[in-house]
Amino acid sequence: MYKNFTLADKLLFVSALLSLIYSEVLFYNGDANEAIFIGIWVPSILGFGIYLKLLKGEKK
Repeated sequence: MYKNFTLADKLLFVSALLSLIYSEVLFYNGDANEAIFIGIWVPSILGFGIYLKLLKGEKK
């Protein structure tokens, strides 16, 4: 299953995961506003990855 992932896919997934973890750390340390701001990045990063996949599919 992981053979289908490119390096860009893996980097985007790791960046979204790290953003989620950092958001949770901020939230539990009492920085709720910053945690929400960072947490909003997760769907944006994943959406950007989907957009890149769609662009790559159109070129073929």
